[in-house]
This record gives sequence, structure tokens and C-alpha cells, in this order.
Amino acid sequence: MAGLVGSGAMVAVSNYEDGSSGLVALASTLQCPDLTDSLSQVSGADQRVVDESVALLDVQVGSAYDRLQKTPVAKRDALVNDLYAQRMPVLTRISDALARSSSPPMDPKQMASCKVVTASSEADSIVSLRGRGGGKGKNAKGGRGLSRQDFADITQVRPDGGSKGDKQKASGGGQFTSECGRNENGHSNPDNVIVAPGVSNGAHHMHDYVGNLETGAFSSDNKLAGAGTTCRNGDKSAYYWPVLRVLDGSRERDAKAPGGGQDKNVGKILQPADVKLVMEGNPADNVTEMPPLMRVITGDAKAFTDGIKNANASWTCTGFEDRRLKDKYPICPQGSRVERNLEFPSCWDGKNIDSANHRTHVVFPQDDGSCQKRFKAVPKLTMRLAYDVPQNAFFAIDSFPEQVHKPVTDHGDFINVMPQDLMRKAVKCINSGRQCED
Repeated sequence: MAGLVGSGAMVAVSNYEDGSSGLVALASTLQCPDLTDSLSQVSGADQRVVDESVALLDVQVGSAYDRLQKTPVAKRDALVNDLYAQRMPVLTRISDALARSSSPPMDPKQMASCKVVTASSEADSIVSLRGRGGGKGKNAKGGRGLSRQDFADITQVRPDGGSKGDKQKASGGGQFTSECGRNENGHSNPDNVIVAPGVSNGAHHMHDYVGNLETGAFSSDNKLAGAGTTCRNGDKSAYYWPVLRVLDGSRERDAKAPGGGQDKNVGKILQPADVKLVMEGNPADNVTEMPPLMRVITGDAKAFTDGIKNANASWTCTGFEDRRLKDKYPICPQGSRVERNLEFPSCWDGKNIDSANHRTHVVFPQDDGSCQKRFKAVPKLTMRLAYDVPQNAFFAIDSFPEQVHKPVTDHGDFINVMPQDLMRKAVKCINSGRQCED
């Protein structure tokens, strides 16, 4: 299925032999229960069991989604029942791990029940977007589940003053920026060492990396700590995000590889034209140091089917930064770059460097900018990624297959491997109101 979150609008995907897709009159995808709230606490011994089990669930859903595109409507119930049978033992393992950790119980039967979401729709071709043409042949088939409703002319978007973080004045007003390049060395893989450690192709989509040179599925803490870095100041932290691709019908080097064409991610990968990694303060309090090897994620790679409660990324164009989009890709005027803003949570529980769902140990500030009780303010990381998207080209981020490349699924990941003296320098800089770039 493809559609606009919150609108009920849906378009359809029809896959071609070359890995691209077209738009037809029926939309279909698989929607499975969101496990996020069930995985708030797991003991260290069972964390790997949970991570590997969640990764296996992703494989099952991706495989079922691929079969769904070739399954007649009359046989879809059988496909869903088969997926249920596959998910049950995996979810039972997760439930047992939660029980051993004295966490709230999870009902495997309830979580195993997925459904096919379908609806008829007028097939809106993106080639007519903004009346700009868009190419013919493969170029016209590059939507991969996208419609005109997934794009917005930034010049027609009402200014909103920027994100909540922009509107809240940080205490001290300082900033610390790490200069880590634009992934000029081509460090990309379809892994996610935070969410699926030890699992090759755990993301099912390609990530760009800057900072730590050893970041991958099998990176141990010691390996990360001993690695080199692309950052000029010696920051060994791992910064990564889904790649952006131009939908021009071209065959990228991963056209037949896991994370690429095998997972419905096709087209030319765009290297960012500019990457800014900025740490700022908290509106209500001074920030304290992040602990070494703390994991932090932002956004939700499954927001299209899970819902938008954790969708935090925004899209805009340079020169129009006061206009932000969450559920649409921006169409930028000539001379303006497409920009992604990935703002990370910045209130730490003071104890844990990770959590079972990778969210409850570091959360977003409250509406007034302060951290909730028993949480400490740490530097707020924002990744700003700018791209020179060719004029008249269409584009999309990589995603899990069933998420069909929707902009609302954008997300970012961070592992703090800053040397402790550099982290102290960053905190001092932020709290004293200085602007520091290293």
C-alpha cells in the first residue's frame, strides 16, 4: 500500500522486472501491531534475544509483503494466516524474555495478527507533479508507491516558525558542531547495530555513515572505541541515516543486493551536499555529559504502518527553513537544496545507555522544554542533511519494503563514542553560550 498518513488517501504499487514500480488502482501493504510500547524493559541477558527476534519479524513481514504483491485477493487470507503462524513462536520468545525481566506481559496472539490494508483509488501519477513532466519510460515508473500527495511545493507551504526545538531558546544558547564530512568514503550498508546488532541487513534499507569508520551490524563497543573516524576533531561517534535516491530508473551498485534492489530500494544514491552535526542546550537547564556508548534514535522507520507518534524528522528546502514537512517530500525552487532535519531526544534517565525499545532511556523534553522528573538534560543532537536534487527529478528515502518509501518514515541513529575530554568540551561550550566548531 502507498498513501498519505492521516488522510486515508491510497495509491497502488505494481513492481516491474527492473525493480522499479508503477501506479495502479489498488493499494496493498501489511500492517502489523507496533511492539514499541511492549519493549520498555528487558534485562541485559535477554536484550540480544529481543533484538534478534524483532529483526526476524522484519524479515518475515518483508517476505510476506513481497508475496502479497503477487497474491490474488482471494488468497490473501491464507497469506496472512501463514504470516501469523511464522510470527507466533518469535513473539513467544519475546514474551518469555519480558517475563524473565518482570516487564509488563505481552500477548503474542494479539501481536501476531497482521492485516492487509487495501482500498481503490484514482492512480495519481507523479510524472504530472507540479506540471513539470518528469520523464518517460523507466523514469515515469520510478514512483515505487509514491503519488503526487507525497510531494509539496515548498513555496506554497505556510511558514510554521520551524520545529519545536527551534522555537525553544536553549539555556546558554551555545552550540557544538562536529565536522565529519559527507560520507565521501562511501561507508554504506543495510545494517543497524542499534536496533539489530549482529544481524546482517537488519535495516532492509541502505544507511549512510559519517564519523566512526567501523560502524556495522557486528561492531562491538571495543571495536567502535578503537576505530578511526571521519570527524576532524577526533569524534568517534557513529552517525547514520537512510540514503536518499533519485528515481531516475538508473541501476545503482546495489540493484541486486540486500538493502538495495532485493528490498525494493532502487535508483541512484545521492551523496549529501552538506552535513551539519550540531549539539545544543536545553531551554530549562544546563546540559550534562552523555555517557560513553549511549545509543539514541529519532524518528520511526515504520511510521507509515505504525502511526506517526514517533515520527520526528522534517523536510524543507534551503532558504525556506521556517516551513517544515513531516509527511511530504519538498519540491524546491531552482537553486535551493532539499534538506532533512533529524532532531534527537535529549532527556536521559541518568542510568542506561540503551533500552529494549531504544527509546525509553532517552526521551524528548516536555512541552515547556524541561526534562521530566528524574531525567537529565544532555546535548540535543540535530543532523541537517542537504542535497542537490536534480531539477525535475523525483526522489525518496530508502525504507523497509512494506513502508513504501514514505517521507514520514525518515529517521536517524547515533552512538556516542566521543572521547570524554571532547564531550566535556562540548558541554562546557554549550552551557557557556559559545559557538564551537571542530
